[in-house]
Amino acid sequence: MSDELIQIETPFAFNEENQREFDELIGRYPIKEAAMLPTLHLAQNQTGYITPAVMKYVAEQLEVSVMKVKDVVTFYPMFFEEPVGDYVIRVCHTLPCALRDCKVVLEHLKEKLGTDIASETNLAKGTTADGKFTLMKVECLASCDVAPVIMVNGDLHKNLTPEKVDELLAKLAS
Repeated sequence: MSDELIQIETPFAFNEENQREFDELIGRYPIKEAAMLPTLHLAQNQTGYITPAVMKYVAEQLEVSVMKVKDVVTFYPMFFEEPVGDYVIRVCHTLPCALRDCKVVLEHLKEKLGTDIASETNLAKGTTADGKFTLMKVECLASCDVAPVIMVNGDLHKNLTPEKVDELLAKLAS
C-alpha cells in the first residue's frame, strides 16, 4: 500500500497540549523516528484509536512513510484501528493467571458487561453497547505473583475475585 492510497477523510492534528508534549518528546530522541511509539500513544490518547489521518499526521511529524507508521500500529496490540470503549479491560490468561482462576474473572466480566471478548479483527465484539468498556484477553501482564490480574487502560488490578471486579466496575461506572 502506498501513502497515496490511504483515504483521509478528516485531517488530524495534535491539540495544543499534545503538541507541546510532542515537541518536548521529540527533543529526547536523536532520530525523530525513534519517537514513534510515544507519539502514537499520544495520538491514540487524543482520538481513542489510530485512524488513517492519524497515521498520516504521525508520518509527517516523524518524517517517515505512512506505511512505516502502519507497520508499527498493526504490530503492537496496544494500538487500535477502530473505536474501543472508554475503558479497555485486558484480562491476562497465561498459565499463572489461569492457575489462579482468571477464567472465573473473565467469565464474570463477560456476564457483568453483557459482552463477548474482543478479537484483534473485531474490537466491537468485545465493546459494550454504551461504548464504555472493551473486554480483551491478553497474553501476559507481567504480574504473575499477584494473579489473576487485569489492566484497565494503564492501571493494573491484582489478586482479583468476582467481588473485587464488581467494586472496580462500580467505581469506573461512576
